[in-house]
Amino acid sequence: MKVALPVLALAALAAGGCAAAPQAPAGDPFVRSFKALRPAVVLFTMKIPSDDAKHKGRWDDAYGSGVSIASGSWGTQILTVEHVIDGSRALHATLDDRRSVPARVLASDAERDVALVQIDVPNRPVAVLGTSSAVSPGTQVGVAGYPIPDAFEDEALGTQTSVFAGRVSSIRKDALELDLPIIPGESGGPVFVADSGVVIALAESRFDDEKAIGFGVPIEDAEKFLRGKVRGPLALRP
Repeated sequence: MKVALPVLALAALAAGGCAAAPQAPAGDPFVRSFKALRPAVVLFTMKIPSDDAKHKGRWDDAYGSGVSIASGSWGTQILTVEHVIDGSRALHATLDDRRSVPARVLASDAERDVALVQIDVPNRPVAVLGTSSAVSPGTQVGVAGYPIPDAFEDEALGTQTSVFAGRVSSIRKDALELDLPIIPGESGGPVFVADSGVVIALAESRFDDEKAIGFGVPIEDAEKFLRGKVRGPLALRP
């Protein structure tokens, strides 16, 4: 004969079943890393001399990316690659809240391809800088930046930070080789470790004939350049 269980007993069984159910996953670590880093990623817009012989003396629109590394009541310093801002004028930085503010170049190093830019916007989020020396080929990374922002604006798609996922292909002399392209506008943006968000390089493109391969300027090279130039403390990951 079947015996009907009391209602309280059934409730207890149900509660026990809920307690034994697996917990919901905490979320994709890559998504969390990008979300934390995103406020520190900056779009640069500027004017540069035209490389078209027919337009000699003309200034063309140009753009690139960067990442905030130090900030305080005095303003914010942004790291990028030198070839993005080389010879530029009317330099502006667009922040994640879409504010566009004047920017000025504090220092640059063409050999290392790094530059330091400052804006008079205080207390901004900054990236955590790591080291590429602990990274091995196959490490999953992300590249954050602003690819072809003018094209997105022309299509009324707005200005937003984009992120691309890939892996380190090889450790080269003074460069990380990546298995993903660096799209125009992304140069100078951070290359970060997927599961931690720690910045290990600055994105750049080197091969005109092979766009599928990207590169990163190791953050160690940038840190050597930054010595004595950074106004506030850096956020460093040992």
